[in-house]
Amino acid sequence: MRILALFAFCVTFLFADLIDVYRTQGIDAVKEKLEKQLQEKSYWNNFLEKKDVTYGYYESTKFLILVEKGTKELKVLKNINNLFSQVVQDDVIVGEKSGDKQVEGDLKTPEGVYELTSKLTKLDSFYGPLALVTSYPNTFDKAMNKKGHGIWIHGMPLDKKREEFTQGCIALDNPNLMNLDKNISLNDALVLISEAKIEKVKKDDISSILSFIYKWKDAWRKSDIERYLSFYSNDFKRYDGLDLDGFSQYKKRIFSRKEDKTIIFSNINIIPYPNSLNKKMYKVLMDEKYRTRNHKFDGKKELFIELKDNTIKILTEG
Repeated sequence: MRILALFAFCVTFLFADLIDVYRTQGIDAVKEKLEKQLQEKSYWNNFLEKKDVTYGYYESTKFLILVEKGTKELKVLKNINNLFSQVVQDDVIVGEKSGDKQVEGDLKTPEGVYELTSKLTKLDSFYGPLALVTSYPNTFDKAMNKKGHGIWIHGMPLDKKREEFTQGCIALDNPNLMNLDKNISLNDALVLISEAKIEKVKKDDISSILSFIYKWKDAWRKSDIERYLSFYSNDFKRYDGLDLDGFSQYKKRIFSRKEDKTIIFSNINIIPYPNSLNKKMYKVLMDEKYRTRNHKFDGKKELFIELKDNTIKILTEG
């Protein structure tokens, strides 16, 4: 009760403070004060207090499909208000060769986080009744110069026995595939493919990342080029191969215009990112609304970030 009373007092005090700021300085000053609050890790610590972030933080993703290549196991978790429940668990078949996919034809299943882009039903009978198409190669894969395509979650041959491996896809028994398809929504699902079990996520990581996002946005909004570039890793590479030096020169030209910007993020999802680089990584996937006098964008923003030595850096973005 004391904690609730203290929280109520703090909210009341903050509200009164904002009213006073509005009264004396106007609405722009209120917005600026709220923007600063979103950059504070302490704010996000309080915000996350009763949320389950074991598998990450999700504002729009409703289903997680976890594939562990080592145990050849698939789980589907349903997310309701950031509380997860398991709805499917099945054995699967993965690529013939172990390790992370690098090139076309290496017979390996990739590691990372992928969206489901479509469902195919008119298939060769070898793939079973349907296939769910993943977004491999994703933005990070392209930045790492990984090759290949056509990584599906599909079924078993309808008219013959199949081998105990795939060429890189994920395959499961046809009734189980149909059950998987029935239990998810294609547009609200993410696939996490890892070699071993994904470690539980710490709330401290998520609050740090949320604070980081709003600090990065603030530097971007204010065209503060030096502070903005400080959020990027020296190893940064864009999906098209542009390195940090090239990216910096490009952004310096853009920021030199000193345009007024409106940047709004919504539907923020922070997903632990399995990888073969031994990096502690997350993928940030969110909706972005961006406005300047001469440019308008409404779409997805991706950040692939690394946590290392108490710092967060952007490895690539899309």
